Amino acid sequence: MNAIRLLLVDDDPLVRSGLRFMLGGADDVEIVGEAADGEEALTRAAALRPDVVLMDIRMPVLDGLAATERLRARQDAPEVVVLTTFHADEQVLRALRAGAAGFVLKDASPADILGAVRSVAGGDPVLSPAVTRQLMTHAAASEREARTAGARARIGELAEREREVAIEVGRGKSNAQIAAALYMSVATVKTHVSRVMTKLDLNNRVQIALLVHDAGLLDEA
Repeated sequence: MNAIRLLLVDDDPLVRSGLRFMLGGADDVEIVGEAADGEEALTRAAALRPDVVLMDIRMPVLDGLAATERLRARQDAPEVVVLTTFHADEQVLRALRAGAAGFVLKDASPADILGAVRSVAGGDPVLSPAVTRQLMTHAAASEREARTAGARARIGELAEREREVAIEVGRGKSNAQIAAALYMSVATVKTHVSRVMTKLDLNNRVQIALLVHDAGLLDEA
């Protein structure tokens, strides 16, 4: 099994050094490079082709939010895990909407950060439904109302089974758990998830979960 190729992005060299020290000893992770701002991260990612990028948000030149948006718009884009000092922050929410697969706190344990890298490399987002709800309530009420209407319209484009699968993704369930809940095969669940992302122009399960939360579908369930 190939090691996970990891790019560290933070404007603080001490943070990068600490991350390299914490994560560099893992047998299944290879730190392929570092970047001090979002612009450098884009250049380094193109040259090094990492599997996962640990991305700080607040940086000079180009911030982590803009860098995440541009990275995730590329073909064969790496997964992005946002580094933050806050549990609930509007910038984190925007990064998740831009395609980040989750976030970890800068003061998290080495095991938690390493676990996040491994999870997103394996296709699993690092974001619990409880944290998603916390982030959602952080947005202004007026923005939530407009976003709810838009999200409901987009969800309306889905077939009934696709909608059901999307709601289960919003609940944080794995493909196997969704298959059991909806009495379908795991392969069928994967097909529905893929169709949801294609129809709604989303690029990962976190974005599906956020859209379901935006639409208020979990409140109705």
